[in-house]
Amino acid sequence: MRRFLIAVFAMVLLMFSCKGSKAPEVVEEAVADSSDTCVADTVPLDTMEQLISATPMPKAADELFDDFFFNFAANRKLQQKRIKFPLPVTDGNHTEYIAREDWQMDHFFMRQGYYTLIFDNERQMSLVKDTSIGHVVVEKVFFGEKTVKQYVFDRVDGLWMLCGIKFKPLYENMNASFLKFYQRFSRDSAFQIESLHDPVKFTGPDPDDDFSQMEGVITADTWPAFASELPSEMIYNIIYGQTYTESDHKIFVIRGISNGLEVEMTFERSNGKWLLTELAT
Repeated sequence: MRRFLIAVFAMVLLMFSCKGSKAPEVVEEAVADSSDTCVADTVPLDTMEQLISATPMPKAADELFDDFFFNFAANRKLQQKRIKFPLPVTDGNHTEYIAREDWQMDHFFMRQGYYTLIFDNERQMSLVKDTSIGHVVVEKVFFGEKTVKQYVFDRVDGLWMLCGIKFKPLYENMNASFLKFYQRFSRDSAFQIESLHDPVKFTGPDPDDDFSQMEGVITADTWPAFASELPSEMIYNIIYGQTYTESDHKIFVIRGISNGLEVEMTFERSNGKWLLTELAT
């Protein structure tokens, strides 16, 4: 049973692993960082982008932000159309503007095959499907530069529009404590073992029943078989209107694009120390 759980998790994370890529540079004008930290096999994703670009986005896609955003990230003409130019870019001290002719296509996470999300609790996770929200922020967290780049989207007359870009220091982010921990956790195998709850609860698919889940545990001695490369230079987060607090509970989600794969890692902070308490695939 334990060997099967190890194999399942290893295979899932292998789908998300990042190989030999470097973090993009943060450009002050915020127009030239379309490359992403982790690039998976882009052949099927390029095909998907071509299909999306060749198909007009249905009006219904504006009801759900994710539906809009996948089209926005893949369709060059739509992206140009859904940006309020001149686009303000601010770092808190001064503001510059990007003209339409100076904008460079940003594919966001489309070409790396997955994206990441951070939630305080499961209730916040339900906001992903909320069609009533009218304000969403897509974050790129650059660990090396200790900077968060925020793309601010608003629903204007029923249509999602990119209305601004903001640069903020990482320490000002409401997830700063967790992000500082995650940066080390993603890179340091010894620190990962130190940061495991005893034991870590594991939930995964039942190989004998496609509609059922099975449960097990991960201990320090079995963790090396589970551990796989996590995104460590740059990660994404999407704020669907959720209000973060200095919570002692964080859910870190790695979600595949068009493949249905998902990994949820639950962390709890106890006595100032973050621990991985649960892993679900």
